[in-house]
Amino acid sequence: MKLGLVRSAIASKLSLFIFVGGVGFVVDAGLLTLLARGFEVNVYAARLVSFTVAVAVTWLLNRTLVFHREVDHAVRKRVEYGRYLLVQICGGLANLAVFVSITQHYPQLQPYPVVPLFFGSLLGLVINFGGSRYWVFKQRRAAR
Repeated sequence: MKLGLVRSAIASKLSLFIFVGGVGFVVDAGLLTLLARGFEVNVYAARLVSFTVAVAVTWLLNRTLVFHREVDHAVRKRVEYGRYLLVQICGGLANLAVFVSITQHYPQLQPYPVVPLFFGSLLGLVINFGGSRYWVFKQRRAAR
């Protein structure tokens, strides 16, 4: 019975984590579009800004909605955010590596970039959720 409750709790956290990621995507894509098209900012500079803002938004939402019970208030928010940013960068790089690998090995998929993006996103999700759950927001859980 206890194992079922643990699985249910993890599934619930994962569902909320995915929702928060969706919010982050909307923030990222919206700000990127606004800066690049509306203000004619260089697309790479705009991407850096939009990614940074999206990470900040998802960190706040994840610490408030998903991992609120695990947040250790003794840990400085800057340290926690630094860990979160590092996890997000690792997940993003893994996502990109899978995307590039698939498009290189299966050039017939290049007209359908959403396929390699999907598989890259799955690996990114695993890294980001695992890193957030077991490193960024783990302190209080370990003390129980």
